[in-house]
Amino acid sequence: MSDRIFGAVGLALAIFYAWATLQIQESFLSDTVGPKAFPLIVAGILALSSLVILLRPDAEPQWPALGRIVEIGAAVVVMILYAEFLPEVGFVAATALAAAYLSWRLGSPALQSVLIGIGISLCIYVVFHLLFGLSLARGPFGF
Repeated sequence: MSDRIFGAVGLALAIFYAWATLQIQESFLSDTVGPKAFPLIVAGILALSSLVILLRPDAEPQWPALGRIVEIGAAVVVMILYAEFLPEVGFVAATALAAAYLSWRLGSPALQSVLIGIGISLCIYVVFHLLFGLSLARGPFGF
């Protein structure tokens, strides 16, 4: 029963996300893909995944222990804080901090997590900003 509820909530979220995406006003200066393409792809993937969970639920789902649920909640809080602080501290710093925390919670040692966070942040910055020329949030240091 819990899988069906989870699938239904995911499907409702995908529908809302697609609806919200379709409300985006496009500028006449937008590129050929436009600002709606990526969010609609995400909504489509979420909808398909939710339909699979809804239509083919696990016979006996096993829920994680309370400690794991708290960790999942903490990861959600980190992602919300990431979105909030991204414009303030910039892409590189915010991504490095979020990736470091998440890799630490996935089991990496603390120092290794910091290095992973910095590496992920710099690699994404190089690929998306320097290679593809996409605009990323600039922090107080200009990157």
